[in-house]
Amino acid sequence: MTEPGSEAPSEVAFTFDGQPIRARAGATLLQAWSAAGLPLTENVGCMGQGVCGACRVLVRRPGERLAGTALACEMQAEDGMQVSFVDHFPARRSHTYDLHALTDSWTALEQIDRVFPEARHCRHCGGCDHACPKGIEVQRMVNLAAEGQAFAAAALFDHCVLCNLCVAACPEHIDPAHLGQFVRRMSASLTLRPADLISRLREIENGGQPIDLDAPGANPGGASQP
Repeated sequence: MTEPGSEAPSEVAFTFDGQPIRARAGATLLQAWSAAGLPLTENVGCMGQGVCGACRVLVRRPGERLAGTALACEMQAEDGMQVSFVDHFPARRSHTYDLHALTDSWTALEQIDRVFPEARHCRHCGGCDHACPKGIEVQRMVNLAAEGQAFAAAALFDHCVLCNLCVAACPEHIDPAHLGQFVRRMSASLTLRPADLISRLREIENGGQPIDLDAPGANPGGASQP
């Protein structure tokens, strides 16, 4: 909080992947990285819209003992931060299933048990919840899925961007992000497809997929900010 009569700082200085960076106050970590002229060859996908999960980072603020997780395109840079990109964490084992078989709701619990038997071994440690940059109740989703409540579990994971930070955090190797994707697919297979989604897919099939490079967040650091 700025003291009365003082001006807010116009710049912040922090360290990102070992690189000292100075950025305008209010810039996101990804905007600061790009504005510093550093290459965006990995750990980036949606360029600032917070929907792909590729720019996952570990962040430690001054005076904090533990690092937290975040998406670099959403978190603002702060003075004295230490930031590091996090490598991708794939599922520890393959989860094979037939999408067409997910339409049989009578066997939902058996299907979840067969594909993700480890879901019943949740320790309730909360590590997945702390790791999620979207604030999703990951542990609750896992528990609901283990009970066969696919619709309720899928609803909790509606905003998952598959950054896989919960996968890295889980000591029981449950791969929560992939379990969440599984129950979402199961839920979708048992419901009518959204009309707007059908219309959009038809537009794409007919070549109607415009790309707006000037859309908010589409070009972080590429344009001057007021």
